[in-house]
Amino acid sequence: MRIRLMKRNALALLAVFCVALTLMISTRVLIMVNRDANSHAALVSVDTLYEDSVKFQYGSLTALTRSVYSANYKQFIRNAVEFPGDPALVLVVQVHNRPQYLRLLIQSLEKVQDIQNALLIFSHDYFSKEIDTIVQGINFCKVLQIYFPFSTQLYPSEFPGQDPRDCPRDISKDEAEKTGCLNSAHPDSYGHYREAFITQTKHHWLWKLHFVWERVHALMGYTGHVILLEEDNYVLPDLIHFYNLMVQFRDNKCPDCDILSLGNHYKLNGFAALSNKVMSAGWMSTKHNMGMAISKELYYKLMGCNVEYCTFDDYNWDWTLQFLSGTCITQPLKVLAAQGSRVLHTGDCGMHVKQDCKPEEAAQRAVEEHQKAKEGFFPQTLVLTSEETPMHKPHIKNGGWGDIRDHFLCKNYAKRL
Repeated sequence: MRIRLMKRNALALLAVFCVALTLMISTRVLIMVNRDANSHAALVSVDTLYEDSVKFQYGSLTALTRSVYSANYKQFIRNAVEFPGDPALVLVVQVHNRPQYLRLLIQSLEKVQDIQNALLIFSHDYFSKEIDTIVQGINFCKVLQIYFPFSTQLYPSEFPGQDPRDCPRDISKDEAEKTGCLNSAHPDSYGHYREAFITQTKHHWLWKLHFVWERVHALMGYTGHVILLEEDNYVLPDLIHFYNLMVQFRDNKCPDCDILSLGNHYKLNGFAALSNKVMSAGWMSTKHNMGMAISKELYYKLMGCNVEYCTFDDYNWDWTLQFLSGTCITQPLKVLAAQGSRVLHTGDCGMHVKQDCKPEEAAQRAVEEHQKAKEGFFPQTLVLTSEETPMHKPHIKNGGWGDIRDHFLCKNYAKRL
């Protein structure tokens, strides 16, 4: 009888233990699930609040300026959760105010193989809801937007914008001195006075390099190249693949090449035959200024010539770079250039061409060029077809950069960032 009672008590005790253990496990699971849900909610909440904190305020110049500096300080990277880790490659797009062409560029970037491993940086000198919406719609890689804080949009009636007290472009120096306009003592080499919209691109180009290499937190420790694009470019799907081939080729066979040029200004006729061809030569503005991949070493060379860049009387960054090559940069810059371009130029309007833009026609041309070239995409190896000795090639300066205010601002970007 006693043994039967002990068995019954043991069974009851075991049942109680099992129930208690089940309750403990269930409670722990519920706690963990709840904790994970709360953690996820907290992360989403923080991301949402942080994203909200960098939204631009367009209501006034003061609010817009504050938004620019805030965004540059916070450097919010979109899609960082979806694409974790350090970037394998960085592409920097200089953006002004041609949203139709920007859409076309982004559509082409989305089709690039391995783009998910890249960081796309958009550097803006014009700020609008439309352009922000286009860029913030990207979901295929990490994205960072930076903003040129000396945009003429932020200074509509004072330098670096166009001050109403500035001298008219075509007034003579004698007349300018009689009228007492602000910059009467500083026309350019051809006797013309400053136009703000002309000077902005050269300013933005140098500021962008400063900011990307010196201030972008996500690139601290990054040792690769930066590919420079513009809003009216269109890229081919094997852009990154071809870039990687060029890096390998440079390392093995052209270690003194300063620049990799992924684009040229020729159309894609005969692309299949040129797809795997490269050449080395002295860098030239008219041939090698599109789809440039530059290293931090080259950036440092340019910064060593900061004064010369900022005082050379040419409003074009690329012609200024050609002037530096072989003068301040004592060894002329050497480029490894793709003969089959991976970057196309779609813009049919801009700084110098003011008629109506026709982005639909540009898009159609890009699609047609793409179709013509697709048989030559993704070559396995590269072939060097020619080597030219780099030489300094002087040219006639274009002017437009004679105002000492531009010189001073340009020389001080590194201090003002």
